[in-house]
Amino acid sequence: MLFLVAALLLLGVVMGTVAHAPLDFSIAVAAVIAVWLGVFALRERHARRRASTR
Repeated sequence: MLFLVAALLLLGVVMGTVAHAPLDFSIAVAAVIAVWLGVFALRERHARRRASTR
């Protein structure tokens, strides 16, 4: 429960910060995060396929 409260508090702080940042900056940061998550997902998928074939 404490983890959930901390996560929501952190989300509120981040969302408040994004609200004051310029739109171009927010979009650029969102694109970087999306690419990072995409690369992570591809690496995880590749690692799981390699592990299942062994």
